[in-house]
Amino acid sequence: MDGSFPNSPGERQRVLVDLGLAAGLDRVGVASAEPFEDVRRVLAERKAAGLHGGLTFTFNNPERSSDVRTSLPWARSLVVGGSAYLPVAGSPGDAVPGTGRIARFAVDDSYRPLRAALGRLADTLSAAGHRAEIVSDDNRLVDRAAAVRAGLGWWGKNTMVLAPGEGPWMLFGSVVTDADIEPTRPMRRDCGTCEACLPACPTGALVAPGVLDARLCLAAIAQREGSVPETLRQAMGDRVYGCDDCLDACPPGHRLAGSTEQRRGRVGLVALLEASDAELLHEFGRFYLPRRRPDVLRRNALVALGNTGDSSSLDAVGRYVDHPDPVLAEHARWAYTRIEARAGGGGRRLP
Repeated sequence: MDGSFPNSPGERQRVLVDLGLAAGLDRVGVASAEPFEDVRRVLAERKAAGLHGGLTFTFNNPERSSDVRTSLPWARSLVVGGSAYLPVAGSPGDAVPGTGRIARFAVDDSYRPLRAALGRLADTLSAAGHRAEIVSDDNRLVDRAAAVRAGLGWWGKNTMVLAPGEGPWMLFGSVVTDADIEPTRPMRRDCGTCEACLPACPTGALVAPGVLDARLCLAAIAQREGSVPETLRQAMGDRVYGCDDCLDACPPGHRLAGSTEQRRGRVGLVALLEASDAELLHEFGRFYLPRRRPDVLRRNALVALGNTGDSSSLDAVGRYVDHPDPVLAEHARWAYTRIEARAGGGGRRLP
């Protein structure tokens, strides 16, 4: 056991918070590992109402994801870290013909620096003789609930955790440990009367403050297998993965969002359609892709071209209209017809 690690729960908190900030985290706090009963109830209610839209992850087993001790029964404390992915992730800027948009959190593997910093905390706890395990983007714990309990931010009406300065532009993770550590205080803030995020959602997926209907959420739809509902395809615009509209609208995040001039987060749509599975997994393996199959990206690229493509993309789209995958064929026909109509008809028909 490392004798330099303090015995006092309060001193332990101060040491770990300082270490986390020094390791690159933007916010660090401590919470108890007690169950999140309110989160369990909300997950169960929204799943029963169908608002989860078929998503699994923390919805799959609300009892487990709201109580980390179900998976790690020795857990006593959560050392929670938050890492902002702006301004490094840049901004996709205005639409660029022939390109699709990627949400800022996915431009890089933004969880990598977060986990590296949490690893410093876990190593310190382990060296002192305590059990420690990193849990981040993991269905054993709702990261945002831990962040709110630890005082890193408050629940926003867009369902994100908001913090002064960083707004919604953060990812969270925890080091679960058996050490007794004094908790930090929850933040005494909320969104007040601000509801800027609600009308910003292009499909009305924020059906009430803090309530998301994932059946309408474009970020959720972009990750799911199967057809994009035709009623929502135009709303997809040039999105290939994720959606930042409700985050862009959030006033606490405006300073950080406006602090970068770097243009990032766009991908060539025809190049995406022409790439092999291996090439797509190499380039976008950090994305959540059902069963690790990149066809969902090809489907999204076809929708984006249907919304924004010109006649120069007809050949690439046309090669998919008789694809053996009926989902890709369906979306290719939809896209081809729309592109050809925008190009003025010209008598060109589906291949």
